[in-house]
Amino acid sequence: MPKLYSSAHILKVLGDHGFIFISQKGSHIKLRKVSDTTLTVIVPANRKEIPIGTFRSIIRQSSLTEADFK
Repeated sequence: MPKLYSSAHILKVLGDHGFIFISQKGSHIKLRKVSDTTLTVIVPANRKEIPIGTFRSIIRQSSLTEADFK
């Protein structure tokens, strides 16, 4: 079974890769990175473990790799 990451860890890694906080509505945090293209990622807040499907969606939205989160 793959390792499950907390939302705090995911937010830290995204912040290290240039994503900035835009807004929060309820338990979802919106982050954005503007470069050649604009990338927007939605992360559930205050979760000890993010489900693997949600984590893979975050990877897809952010254009990062799973290795970036290790």
